[in-house]
Amino acid sequence: MKKDISIIISVFNEEENLPLLLSRLKELRQALNKNIEIIFVDDGSTDKSFEILKDTKNKGEDIFIIKFKRNFGQTATIAAGFEHAKGDIIITMDADLQNDPADVPLLIAEIEKGYDIVSGWRKNRQDPFLSRKLPSYIANRIISWYTGVRLHDYGCSLKAYRRELVKDVSLYGELHRFIPALMSWSGASIKEIPVHHYPRKFGKSKYGISRTFSVILDLLTVKFLLVSSKGPMQIFGRIGLWCVLLGFISGAVTIPMKYFLNYNLTGNPLLYLSVLLIIVSLQFFSLGLLGEISMRIYNKSQAKTIYVKEVVIE
Repeated sequence: MKKDISIIISVFNEEENLPLLLSRLKELRQALNKNIEIIFVDDGSTDKSFEILKDTKNKGEDIFIIKFKRNFGQTATIAAGFEHAKGDIIITMDADLQNDPADVPLLIAEIEKGYDIVSGWRKNRQDPFLSRKLPSYIANRIISWYTGVRLHDYGCSLKAYRRELVKDVSLYGELHRFIPALMSWSGASIKEIPVHHYPRKFGKSKYGISRTFSVILDLLTVKFLLVSSKGPMQIFGRIGLWCVLLGFISGAVTIPMKYFLNYNLTGNPLLYLSVLLIIVSLQFFSLGLLGEISMRIYNKSQAKTIYVKEVVIE
């Protein structure tokens, strides 16, 4: 059945936070005069998180539960939520109570104004400075500069999307945080608004500095995807053309050296450079062609998911 709002909540070992979160979501549902579905995606929790959700469902609460067979990561939980969401507007958030469900109406209001994506900004972030806030600040500046989509807080899970924009998006790795950048190439309008952020009361954070390396590598992937939206040949082919041009220029310089200055071209570095550049250009053209073939194969294989579901309770 068609829904107005889908709220996707990623869960991993949050047994202490879930009862209060469920209570706040119930208040949110009552406050919003809309048809809402709440999708919990359990990312292979090893505590009682799934049992709490299942008991809540058995007591008559209208929630949708997806349980993974093991821990696949937050990107996978969001991808699974996107797959099952039926709402015109999709909200993503964490289950750790650091995001405030009371902020959801603020995001919805901005979407209803016409924006395609509304991203939360933890302006007064309640996390340790050295281990969380400082690395996040640096990362956000780098990501904004590198992708050209300037946001203060790429890492905030509290975001709102138009369903038609993300229903076919392909996510893997840590790409969930880069959805605004990925959607920017299609002309999506993006708004960032301040949202509340609270210190974690229960459980342990699943993020650390070690995640920075994964984020950096996925950032390179995102940049490539943004630049290669016209096709890999547009990237590698242009590099190949420059190599051919430089090769011919280098080779052309050797002609007057031979016929007018009587230079012996045996062992001439410019001649070797010309040959090298032309060979390298052929390699770049080959990479472009292989990239085009790979992209077409990849685009036809989008039905493959990055997670394995164990249980789905509607």
